[in-house]
Amino acid sequence: MQLEGKTALVTGGGQGIGRGVVASFLREGAQVAVVQRRPLDSELESHPGVLAIQADVGHTAAFSDVVGRAVARFGGLDILVNNAGIMFERSVEHILPDEWDRMMALNLRAPLFLAQAALPYLRQAGGGSIINIGSIEGLAANPGHAAYAASKAGIHGMTKALAVDLGGDNIRCNAIAPGWITSELSDRYLASQPDPAGAREALQRLHPVGRLGSPADVGDLAVFLAGAGAGFLTGEVIALDGGRTARLPLPF
Repeated sequence: MQLEGKTALVTGGGQGIGRGVVASFLREGAQVAVVQRRPLDSELESHPGVLAIQADVGHTAAFSDVVGRAVARFGGLDILVNNAGIMFERSVEHILPDEWDRMMALNLRAPLFLAQAALPYLRQAGGGSIINIGSIEGLAANPGHAAYAASKAGIHGMTKALAVDLGGDNIRCNAIAPGWITSELSDRYLASQPDPAGAREALQRLHPVGRLGSPADVGDLAVFLAGAGAGFLTGEVIALDGGRTARLPLPF
């Protein structure tokens, strides 16, 4: 198992992409502290390798406590996955300052200060891996996503900066930029379209691999980035999108 004996902290790990990361880490032998605002489901919370931490990472006062609880339970920390975040759609003329601030607090500020809180323990472990969940919307944007795209582009830039600053401590930092990943939220969005089946088919056609992504796809890549096989890989933003952003659009 690739992560045997390792301890990870994953924010927003109870659902969607985060759940896929947690499942993959557990499969590969890691112990995982899962941080999110809502309680975990009973299956995940009862897993012997899981510590459930209910906290809002939008508040920086929670960071040292969250990391401290993970270390107290598992004895150290090797991997940090900054996954928690929010997304909303607003046209530029309708974005409110409070909405912008909330987006940046969760999507951009929390990853930096969680990394800061984790840093002493990653150093004690002799190094580690920080994995930030960005988005292909940090590379391009959908309509109404000015705030979201800005937060994810910021994550991508910060990933490179952390890799530069922490490399001397043998701490690597990379970002995964997922494309369309199936989840309850994305399924509800497709179901809300006038022709849900047609919308799904059209969306699949955007992907050269012929399918949409799954949380497990993200989890499998996170395992690689967290493991010894990625020991020379840092400062990278990896688009995990089934080739969607590699494909040039045609007008027919």
